[in-house]
Amino acid sequence: MQIYNLLIKNNVGLKKLFDGGPIIPVSVRILGKYKHIYGTMSVSEILEAPTEESHQIKEAFDHLLRFMRPRMKPEDEYPIEKAFQLALDSHGNQRRKSGEPYILHPIAVAQICAEEIGLGPTAIIAALLHDVVEDTPTTLLQIHQLFGPRVAKIVDGLTKLDSAYNAESPQAENFKKVLSTLIEDVRVVLIKMADRLHNMRTLNSMPREKQLKIAAETSYIYAPLAHRLGLYAIKMEYLDLCMKITDEDTYKDIAKKLQQTKTSRLQYIDAFIEPLKSKLDNIGYPYRITGRPKSIYSIWKKLRAKNVPFEEIYDLFAIRIIVDVPKDMEKLICWQIYSIVTDVHIPIPERLKDWITTPKSNGYESLHTTVIGPKGRYVEVQVRSERMDEIAERGFAAHWKYKGISGQPDVYERWLDSVRDILDDPTADAVEFLGDFKANNLFNEEVYVYTPNGDLKILPKGATGLDFAFSIHTDLGFHCTAIKVNNKLVPMGYVLQNGDQITITSNKNQRPTEDWLKLVTTGKAKAKIRSSLKEERRKQGEFGKEALERKFKHLKVNNYEEAYDLLVRHFQYSSHVDLFFAISTEELTIADIFKIFTVEGGKLLLIPEEKREDGIEEPGEAITRRIRQKKITGKTILLINGEPSDRYEFTFATCCNPVQGDDIFGYLTANAGLKIHRTSCPNADNIMVNYGYRVMKAEWVSTSDAFFVADLVITGIDDGPGIIQRLTFEISNLLGLNIRSFNISGDAGYFEGRVSLLVKNTEQLQRVIHHLENLESVSTVRRITNN
Repeated sequence: MQIYNLLIKNNVGLKKLFDGGPIIPVSVRILGKYKHIYGTMSVSEILEAPTEESHQIKEAFDHLLRFMRPRMKPEDEYPIEKAFQLALDSHGNQRRKSGEPYILHPIAVAQICAEEIGLGPTAIIAALLHDVVEDTPTTLLQIHQLFGPRVAKIVDGLTKLDSAYNAESPQAENFKKVLSTLIEDVRVVLIKMADRLHNMRTLNSMPREKQLKIAAETSYIYAPLAHRLGLYAIKMEYLDLCMKITDEDTYKDIAKKLQQTKTSRLQYIDAFIEPLKSKLDNIGYPYRITGRPKSIYSIWKKLRAKNVPFEEIYDLFAIRIIVDVPKDMEKLICWQIYSIVTDVHIPIPERLKDWITTPKSNGYESLHTTVIGPKGRYVEVQVRSERMDEIAERGFAAHWKYKGISGQPDVYERWLDSVRDILDDPTADAVEFLGDFKANNLFNEEVYVYTPNGDLKILPKGATGLDFAFSIHTDLGFHCTAIKVNNKLVPMGYVLQNGDQITITSNKNQRPTEDWLKLVTTGKAKAKIRSSLKEERRKQGEFGKEALERKFKHLKVNNYEEAYDLLVRHFQYSSHVDLFFAISTEELTIADIFKIFTVEGGKLLLIPEEKREDGIEEPGEAITRRIRQKKITGKTILLINGEPSDRYEFTFATCCNPVQGDDIFGYLTANAGLKIHRTSCPNADNIMVNYGYRVMKAEWVSTSDAFFVADLVITGIDDGPGIIQRLTFEISNLLGLNIRSFNISGDAGYFEGRVSLLVKNTEQLQRVIHHLENLESVSTVRRITNN
């Protein structure tokens, strides 16, 4: 490793990072607390020092180099070492919340990029430096001078926007910046995902409210993006780690049951594989068989979807058969293996999914089927080649490795084109952009349709005829007047089905309307329609702007832009355009404005409330004041940002109905005061990602006599008359609870009941659930939320 000296002078040093390189001023930082011990020792000497942390840092970096050496040219090692030296010096006195040296984080991110994503030396250098510009005095110019424009561009994409903290949604603004670099260099997003994965793995040391926000961002954007890029292992780890934070009890319960059944599960996998081996050996190509349990999050989703207990979920694991075969033989051999599997085990035909003939839109290729294995259990079997497996595991990075192979579909180029379409709208705010991107680019399922000429188009499942028009060309979408599917006229909102052939009729005089936003689902169509509507809104708003300027001119206002900004903030409009449009449509009149504003010395000023003669209601009053206008009487049961809840006016959100004892947070709405949500609320991710600045810490501090609403779904066997009477008797008479509502339906010996109860806390609720589950004829009892 290159050794460089740190020269001390007035607490500012000059360091020469490598022979022949530029000399740049950087403040001296030598591993923080060790500075008094090491003085002016070099980085190499520090790493050789006999301390546990020095050994830990050196071992982590050596592990990275050992992994990379077989995968890179010898001349690539030196720049990686230089990047490590710069990162070590820059982060020297910084520590993570856990107390460990900060430098271990960029090393870990680089390791994930190398091992789990398969990125090369340039990305590893950028990963090591991904936080130095944001968190240290090192500048982007210095990165450019030392490592060149490509590394500097990637590091710039990974650096948060300083201006974002003044935006309505800092998280959305920063993610928009990251995604805008996607079309230039996908490595920015891949390194960002590695960074998020390491943060999620080490989240325990963060405050609870921070954990919730990071988990929400991860499940809302990062997990779907990992899916879209083909990083399935990372996607499932994201979701498992998020569930561990937002629903820890359920996570631990499933993990415990998986551990208890591990031995029997491995024995079953061996019994399943054994009769296949001899027939697979006869194929003549090397193969390997793996059996893996499904992720905890996947099992939880299956438990919810099927509404059955853990013990009745048999397909808890998947068998993967991976064959090493030339590309031109892949399809033939994979189908041959499928034939062997279905000869030995009974197949379920409707569960066959052929993503070899028609790969997924993210390049994923594999044959999936479900068969009935020993003891009548369902087993999912995946058949693929080694090439397919690498693309499945490493997604985008592996895709580019195989790009040169003839016939490899350039699926990502098509996807990047759709991202460019959304980024083309300069008027879209960050929250709109994030919603459009998520809708158009992170879908899990596709629909395959055709143009009149027979060209294939892939759209997200649920896309409409109008979405199709916009996917062909923006102008065709704007001027669409009629849609035919399979030569039959259909509404614009017709949901496309696989195999549909679509014909679009257009007229140059046609223009999008507000209603069109309800007829489309893709981000591109929404972005283009919204952009068109904003342009129409801007044109109409010019009349309002002219009227306001005439008034300003008459009152001798000096700075129009400053006055516009004041009015936008006070009346809570999102932009100048919205202000001018409101004036042009008389939603807000000039007279209304000057009932509460005046002009003094050429400056627009707000008139103090006590001096107004005939004021109007002020929508610009601070939200935090509104929620404190009414003092709630009664015993304090919550702390809101550390303050007693009786100082606030708050309500419990009806979408998730928190019960005392639930993990909760507060959300400061724009016009409905403070709402208390469960952290597992179906709306929590959207709130924390887009409006994290409005999220407040909330926690229970005492028990009370208050009652809370809890909704349950009860399923079971309808064994004759009296099921309603038995359930209501158990709940009301034996458990002593009040029932707010009760609906039940039955069919062919099966019933499903939905009951809304008043309970005091989660302990009482759990006792109710366990009691009902033990009743004869009752199969499952689970708590539900309303989205």
